[in-house]
Amino acid sequence: MSGEQDTTNQGRLLATVRGPQDVKRMSAEELDILSAEIRDFLIAKVSRTGGHIGPNLGVVELTLALHRVFDSPRDRLLFDTGHQAYVHKIVTGRQAGFDRLRQRGGLSGYPSQAESEHDLIENSHASTALSYADGLAKAYALRGEQRSVVAVVGDGALTGGMCWEALNNIAAARNPLVIVVNDNGRSYAPTIGGLADHLSSLRLNPSYEKVLDTVKDALGSTPLVGKPMYEVLHAVKKGIKDAVAPQAMFEDLGIKYVGPVDGHDVAAVESALRAAKSFGGPVIVHAVTRKGYGYRPAEQDEADCLHGPGGAFDVETGKLVAASAVKWTHVFADELVQIADERPDVVGITAAMAEPTGIAKLARKYPERTYDVGIAEQHAATSAAGLALGGLHPVVAVYATFLNRAFDQVLLDVAMHKLPVTFVLDRAGITGPDGPSHYGIWDMSVFGVVPGLRIAAPRDAVTLREELREAIAVDDGPTVVRFPTGAVAADLPALRRVGPVDVLAESARTDVLLVAVGSFGHLGMEVAARVAEQGYGVTVVDPRWVRPVPAELVDLAATHRLVVTVEDGVRVGGVGDALAQAMRDADVRVPLRDLGVPAGWHPHGNRTQILADLGLTAQDVARDVTGWISGLDSRPVEPVRLRAGEAGAQN
Repeated sequence: MSGEQDTTNQGRLLATVRGPQDVKRMSAEELDILSAEIRDFLIAKVSRTGGHIGPNLGVVELTLALHRVFDSPRDRLLFDTGHQAYVHKIVTGRQAGFDRLRQRGGLSGYPSQAESEHDLIENSHASTALSYADGLAKAYALRGEQRSVVAVVGDGALTGGMCWEALNNIAAARNPLVIVVNDNGRSYAPTIGGLADHLSSLRLNPSYEKVLDTVKDALGSTPLVGKPMYEVLHAVKKGIKDAVAPQAMFEDLGIKYVGPVDGHDVAAVESALRAAKSFGGPVIVHAVTRKGYGYRPAEQDEADCLHGPGGAFDVETGKLVAASAVKWTHVFADELVQIADERPDVVGITAAMAEPTGIAKLARKYPERTYDVGIAEQHAATSAAGLALGGLHPVVAVYATFLNRAFDQVLLDVAMHKLPVTFVLDRAGITGPDGPSHYGIWDMSVFGVVPGLRIAAPRDAVTLREELREAIAVDDGPTVVRFPTGAVAADLPALRRVGPVDVLAESARTDVLLVAVGSFGHLGMEVAARVAEQGYGVTVVDPRWVRPVPAELVDLAATHRLVVTVEDGVRVGGVGDALAQAMRDADVRVPLRDLGVPAGWHPHGNRTQILADLGLTAQDVARDVTGWISGLDSRPVEPVRLRAGEAGAQN
């Protein structure tokens, strides 16, 4: 299973690992065996549950070295993004939890404070660990605590602006802090940009710093000629060194650099980490690793080295066990290419996630019209603004959770300039196994406050294609098209359309207007059938465009006794809130109930389980709706819209 290693072992050494102290006692030969056993363990376990297999196979030796050099949890190990922390979990005594990895009630796919004292930061968005580390190191220095802080950051994360903001402050503070750059040339896919090219060429002459300091001390004490001579020699030496081993970008910040070291050689990594630990200031340790190392299907997967199979996979081939289905992402990717065929002004942007978001299909056909900006959502949004100012229509494809990082850019750089930029949000709503920091439940609420921005929520493949085209046709402001993860819902035709609003079901009685947002269209239909069994009439509508609230939706609300909204997003500031406000503004007095995701941090599990926990199933919603409508006075409510001058009389 683990490449060229002997796979006959049965985890003998791994079974003895209950904590980092057990790894510290092992010999070099035992560490090699343990590394092979960990890889076998990871492949066996993750193949049954899905998860981030590629990144973790690449950090086995690196993680063992970290736990041998540092004393976790007193020394804090911070994993940027955190999807590469499986080996850390194994070393810190959580082997048993891998049977339920990323499943309801089981082990999280990311660091989790609830699981272990060895985990500190749970945020699984990239490029944040250095900022956490900077703050921690400052706190320990101020409190007089002698504790090491270590941040493990991928080369892909270094394409994110937060890393460079943090590095600038880390260098200025000069606190002891070790930054391990896990350089595998990839984030999801191969790392993009000039930084990646430069990082791959970095080298170090360890004796140079000592020689330079000696020369500086000697010449600096010589009258008159000392300082000028030192600066001349420094310039010469720096030029020679950079020609052989460029590392200027870290030196100029004032951060020492060690490496590159072979990230799959425990002894080499350990030696570099010990040197960095004893330095007394900020140090970068550059470890070169191979994503998917030791597992042939991962090593040979050109797309993303089996970064994160979404479900169980065959150990021999690395292919998913479940039959492939048409996913929302596939529908978007196909339609975007067709639109690009028709419109040469359409270009695509993604933030290091070309394959997961579907932009890769556009890139294969129109590479010159596709831009992968690295893990830099803020830059992606404002770069899109620049493209729009230049006469193009950019389509920015990101996960819904990651657009949160670019709110200011969407608000002020795009929307304030009324620029035609379309943001396509994949994995919107409750996504499941990746947990709370990956849920795309805030977009309709957060971006609903942006003036001039329109938000579409398609319910099936047909409406996704349709609404994507409508979004790209908008030329006077930004648009958002959002859809969930997984297989696309079956087509759900409308009975008729009222303005932009699709009527999916209606009854002779107009008791309830059920506003089913996006992929909840099918749920709305089932709810209507259940409520009808209780003698009530339900009109089910899909607003299609949820922001701004369509005037036609308010008019429909005025003709019913009760309005209920159901959405796959947070209730606060969501579609229900927006519709309620629009109804108040129009003096429509019909009561409204909104169903959605409560504000909070909801645990990981599969999407169906979590929605059930939140009461967002057809049975739960039908029970709520029936209770609400039956509680109203059975007589018709007249009038439902206040006449002019009545508003004050009602107060």
